[in-house]
Amino acid sequence: MKFPKTLLYCLVLATFTYSCFDDVDDNAISASEINDFVWKGMNAVYLYKDNIPDLANDRFPSTLEYADYLNNFGLPKDLFESLIYQRQTVDRFSWIVDDYIALEELFNGVSVRSGYEFDIYPIPGSATNMFGVIRLVLPGSNASDNNLVRGQVFTTIDGIAMTEDNYRSLFRPDSYTIAFADYDDNSTPENLDDDIITPNGENTTLTKTELSENPIFKTEIIDVGGANLGYLMYNGFTSSYNSQLNTVFNNFKSNNVEHLVLDLRYNPGGSVLTASYLGSMITGQFNGEVFAKLIYNNDLQANNYDFEFESQLDNNATINSLNLNKIYVLTTEDSASASEMIINSLSSYIEVIQIGGNTTGKSQASITVYDSPNLEREGANPNHTYAMQPLVANTLNKLNNSVPSNGLTPTINIFENPANYGVLGDVNEPLLAAAIADILGAGRFNYSTRSQVKPSGSSNELIPHVNEMYIDEGILDLHKKSIKNN
Repeated sequence: MKFPKTLLYCLVLATFTYSCFDDVDDNAISASEINDFVWKGMNAVYLYKDNIPDLANDRFPSTLEYADYLNNFGLPKDLFESLIYQRQTVDRFSWIVDDYIALEELFNGVSVRSGYEFDIYPIPGSATNMFGVIRLVLPGSNASDNNLVRGQVFTTIDGIAMTEDNYRSLFRPDSYTIAFADYDDNSTPENLDDDIITPNGENTTLTKTELSENPIFKTEIIDVGGANLGYLMYNGFTSSYNSQLNTVFNNFKSNNVEHLVLDLRYNPGGSVLTASYLGSMITGQFNGEVFAKLIYNNDLQANNYDFEFESQLDNNATINSLNLNKIYVLTTEDSASASEMIINSLSSYIEVIQIGGNTTGKSQASITVYDSPNLEREGANPNHTYAMQPLVANTLNKLNNSVPSNGLTPTINIFENPANYGVLGDVNEPLLAAAIADILGAGRFNYSTRSQVKPSGSSNELIPHVNEMYIDEGILDLHKKSIKNN
């Protein structure tokens, strides 16, 4: 990119301020166009900017030094990673992509995959080998067409035994064959060490295809002690399905649902705005009050913004609210970001009973940053399709509490049983059964020690950037709304 006479091209952001260094000569300096975008974007919005000396506004006294700095990085990703604050412990979630069209599709629920999810466990008695248990099969997917079902056990991919070191790479091909096995508890249901996993000779070849996932996976209305319980398995905060989500709550409302079990056990997050809408559907008595707060870096404090409980969707449709004072939320370690926001935000207002395992522990929100004058999609540089998804804000609830980095601890701790996952939405499925027992006042749900086996991994690890909580609206739009509301 050629720099104008101001030497460092300053992004034209009327509501964002970061300094340009002084002009030291009038000669345009050529530097990596994409690297220039990476540094400017991170300098403008990165949540941990103050912790990265190379992002300081006065870091480069001349364009020559700035150009030399950019040219030290052969790949935009290398520069991006050098600007991340404590990648392993603090910022585990910012990323850069070279194809923002695919990123946008991901946020709309579109991805290329076989259409099933699974958990990974160590094979009893083996120091290295692993087995998988199918936990979810998406309707209309290749996995569904091949009759995969929840609870099936598999041990090999293309004839190769799965291990802790290799199982992630085994799922990379566009087509592969999984071999199934039978799970035998050896008549000792309380002793996992005696369990036996035996190949049964059955296998299926799966092919990845482009799949658009409806995050509303399953809904049920269940009679519990003469009162209606609404069950919703919700697998992603995808804004394009807000109206369908509202329709689900209209059905709950029409059927006088008095109890709600929100199943977020496999939900990795998504839209902050959608989370605020869901919170409004669950409640309704707190409209206009703070649902969640977004706190930006020190340069952008004027853009701090409060998401509120709403009475309408962004299409002006009236939100169907249940006005509940108590909710049950089912979680695992794959419950992240916006899923955690729901629990954290609602707990400031109503009783939240969390059942399952600890959540991921992600309280930061991100935004898609494009190479354009205002960092938004419109006017993006036509010479490339790089975009960044950096963390830009911490999220807090009304009481200024954030989700701890080690996740939210459940009220009732219970894991899925690898020998019998049960049927989602069925009253005997262990996590849902625990909620029903609590509603009926039957005391702590009596589950076996087998249900305390924690998975070693899951299919969520194989989906790039899955644990995401993002801000839908453009940076400038957020600020305009913030000004309007202040």
